[in-house]
Amino acid sequence: MPSLEQLERALERAGQRHVLRFWPELSEQERDGLLRELAHLDLDGLRDHCEGAARAAASPGPGPDLHIEPVPQQSLGSVRRSGREALEGWEREGLLQISEGRVGVLLLAGGQGTRLGVQYPKGMYDVGLPSGKTLYQIQAERILKVQELAGRQGGSSCTVPWYIMTSEFTLGPTRKFFEENRYFGLEPSNVVMFEQRMIPAVTFEGKVILQDKGKIAMAPDGNGGLYQALLDNKVLEDMRGRGVQYLHVYCVDNILVKLADPVFIGFCVSKGADCGAKVVEKAYPAEPVGVVCRVGGVAQVVEYSEIRPETAELRGPGGDLVYSAGNICNHFFTTSFLQDVAEKWNGQLKQHVAIKKVPFVDAGGHRVKPSQPNAIKMEKFVFDVFPFSRNLVVFEVLREDEFSPLKNADGAATDSPTTARNSLLAQHCRWARRAGAALLDEHGNTLPPASSDSAGVQPPAQVEISPLVSYFGEGLEQLLSGRTLKVPFILDAERAKELQAQ
Repeated sequence: MPSLEQLERALERAGQRHVLRFWPELSEQERDGLLRELAHLDLDGLRDHCEGAARAAASPGPGPDLHIEPVPQQSLGSVRRSGREALEGWEREGLLQISEGRVGVLLLAGGQGTRLGVQYPKGMYDVGLPSGKTLYQIQAERILKVQELAGRQGGSSCTVPWYIMTSEFTLGPTRKFFEENRYFGLEPSNVVMFEQRMIPAVTFEGKVILQDKGKIAMAPDGNGGLYQALLDNKVLEDMRGRGVQYLHVYCVDNILVKLADPVFIGFCVSKGADCGAKVVEKAYPAEPVGVVCRVGGVAQVVEYSEIRPETAELRGPGGDLVYSAGNICNHFFTTSFLQDVAEKWNGQLKQHVAIKKVPFVDAGGHRVKPSQPNAIKMEKFVFDVFPFSRNLVVFEVLREDEFSPLKNADGAATDSPTTARNSLLAQHCRWARRAGAALLDEHGNTLPPASSDSAGVQPPAQVEISPLVSYFGEGLEQLLSGRTLKVPFILDAERAKELQAQ
């Protein structure tokens, strides 16, 4: 570890000598902690980081709107517009790749649940399902089920390794949670957790912010920090050692995510893609979601704030929005593409400015909780690699089947525990009805479809189907056809065995 004198000189060169302002007041333990923190920083690049953040916040670059164009038709796939034969063909291809051990999943779980109002990782959140399952448990069980489906097709057992990118804030609690829950039935050696880098928050004047007298205010470097983290933690080496060639990357907060989705994997592989993006059709022109499109002939995601209203409202001959491909942070990558990104292009990834309120210690040593934004956090996004792709494809899925994020505390109009829970329960009601079941309320009255499928209008019926029973609604006819189910109804593995035996 560098000496105090070496760190002082490095901070002086970076214009950040104030970081050690309170050194004489620190205890030995606090001094050791600050020295370790400084040793992990890129002090040689600290001046560029701080000055670049201040410049970026003061002078946002020009918007891309004038050079925007939709993704070409030959790069598009769609659940809505594809026939059954095509979808089944992609699914078979995906299951084949999974059965041969070529597919892994990677979870982006480095963020804090600030907007959700909790002090623990989002994946540990219970949205209030009848089963009480957390997001992590639901996702683990979907991996177990897709392994079973692929193994059945391939004739032998197979493994989908689960890579989980955490941050300084989430690694410890996540690891402990998985250990306490025995990894939800997964083999611990196939769950690989690793940390992304942390970078300092900076004032509008380009100065590193002190969170406490002996602690720098740090933040994860965005989900685009993935590519550096893959190198830092030798994750790509682990993938090569396992024979993983394709990776499904997704965010922790989407309760409907299909991990290692065979249809998506199969579509991307059949198209020879090195990079793929799942999207949902925008609900309305001004919906605040980024759009997957092209800018100057290069694929990328353009944020909703960067698109003029007249562009967002453009419609094609059939009446559909021209720019309808809403980004949901759900991606396919070949591991060879990820290797190229990490080794060749990581330094070229765009930096994004996030203006935040960050508590700090002022020059007099007083802790201040700001009422207005006072800090710049620089982030990279996982989709910033799209411009480097040689063959990017886009696959449109149905929002009600695959996208319901958990971002806000209850009381918010959207993306809350209630909306996430209702989305999953409504989906499971649709599955049960499609399998031939009738749903009864507590009084024995038949529930009409509208009362359980209209999650946005009223809560759906309490029907929950374990991922260990069905990955995406398949295999339920033999269990539920012709049955009447009194709600609340939980179809878990034990109940499925009982129904099979009847």
